[in-house]
Amino acid sequence: MAFVPLCVQCGTRSNPCRCKVVGPTLGFVAFVVAGVIEWPLGAAVYLFRHRKGRRIMAHPATVVYPRITSAIPI
Repeated sequence: MAFVPLCVQCGTRSNPCRCKVVGPTLGFVAFVVAGVIEWPLGAAVYLFRHRKGRRIMAHPATVVYPRITSAIPI
């Protein structure tokens, strides 16, 4: 049996039922994929350029997840 993440965000005003399932779930999946790629890269960059490495490692949480979650209203 495969584990499928299911994220629910209630209390939003972006749709009539005020709950989002698809957007947060796809946002989480994209966050994990971006994190697998960007965190090791950011850690390597951090050794030489601290601020740039931190920005790379924060990218999935500050850019990827919010954009995908807000782009899908259901």
